[in-house]
Amino acid sequence: MKKKVVRIKDIARVLNISTATVSRALRDTHDVSTYTRKQVLEVASRLGYKANVHAAALASGNTKNIVVVIPFITNYYFSSVISGIQEVAYENGYNIVLMLTNDSSNRERYLMENLAVSNLDGLLVSISADTSNADYFNRLIDKGIPMVFFDRVPENLESSKVLQDDYSGAFMATDHLICKGYRRIAHLAGNEHLLITQNRLNGYKAALQKHRISLNHEWVLFSGFSQKSGEEDMEKIFKLKDQPNGIFAINDRRAVGAIIAIKRKGLTVGKDIGVIGFTNDPISTIIEPSLTTIEEPAFEIGKISCELLIKHINNSNFLPKQIVLSGSLIERESTQRS
Repeated sequence: MKKKVVRIKDIARVLNISTATVSRALRDTHDVSTYTRKQVLEVASRLGYKANVHAAALASGNTKNIVVVIPFITNYYFSSVISGIQEVAYENGYNIVLMLTNDSSNRERYLMENLAVSNLDGLLVSISADTSNADYFNRLIDKGIPMVFFDRVPENLESSKVLQDDYSGAFMATDHLICKGYRRIAHLAGNEHLLITQNRLNGYKAALQKHRISLNHEWVLFSGFSQKSGEEDMEKIFKLKDQPNGIFAINDRRAVGAIIAIKRKGLTVGKDIGVIGFTNDPISTIIEPSLTTIEEPAFEIGKISCELLIKHINNSNFLPKQIVLSGSLIERESTQRS
């Protein structure tokens, strides 16, 4: 036999009050007394009442859907960010709708231009590596769609942003290599136009300047964020006449690619060439030797991004703000010379 669905009117009948009062009590509005709310909750629990989330969303004017746009799902960093987002979303009754761009601005543009805005309350976005013109995001913002960018953020766009301190992290990484005795340091950078790339490049340059080390432009290689790109760029470095003895990679995947290429060359990571990454991906503890890196607060970035978006959803006059979180150095074997 099909179980009877308990409705608001059933609770109202038991307590001999209006359905409107029951509804307000369940939503904990200010115009319902503590006593009435307690009675409503007790009866609702006894009868086995389950709230209709979709109906509540319609009543509030919200869909309770948040769209999260990211380049990858297999990437450790982004999976950690999503975990942080999901925790806050769940606590606030929101559903997560995931959209993957596969790190393609063309796919990103297509997804944003064909987005069903009536089915969402807001967006959390980390842009693709080759995104140089974010006009399609601007059009959504102009329509009043709340939006928060995280990690990879567009530079010239008025919106809330949450990111790690890329400049300080890169400075810390490069300074660590120098203090360990590696003074000829190459940088495996990301896509040149991305803000994350520029900030980490500037941190790298600042550390060199602090130690009065000249910048060798041949040792700065712009590319993708994959392990393969790290291997390929390290092979390019080996073809140069002037060789570095230290590598700072924009992320751990590129650093791991560099380690593989170095070992293939018959050199010893640490003794011959020091390598440091950026993320603290689990692969950094699996690779041999283990990778020194800058740990990013990915989970916290996800939580704070979602909290910020919900503030925008609940208050259309909430002003855009930028939040920057610090990373920390994790020293392992790849920067040990002995």
